[in-house]
Amino acid sequence: MSRRLLSCLWCGREIVESEAGRRRRYCRQSCRQRAYEHRNSLKGTGIPDDSVVLSAQESADLADRWFAARCAAEDVATAIGEGADTEELKALCTTLLTLTREAERLR
Repeated sequence: MSRRLLSCLWCGREIVESEAGRRRRYCRQSCRQRAYEHRNSLKGTGIPDDSVVLSAQESADLADRWFAARCAAEDVATAIGEGADTEELKALCTTLLTLTREAERLR
């Protein structure tokens, strides 16, 4: 049976799911509950249901994660420019991938 990777609609964590059954949208019940509360809090406000509303702290955290990812990308570019060996480039790329996956999360 093949598996597919999905992201939680609330927190962005990866959800590994099999092909059988209904596709999961949330990684945990608590994420499902937070999404429900968010949808209900937007009723009657004119804000579209599919909007993402972040607190100031969540926005700052997201900016920090993107900054770390950009710095890692700059490290890769510098290493290539300086003729780094394959092992060093592999390690830098692994770090870059980890940081960009983290940066994808909105919360």
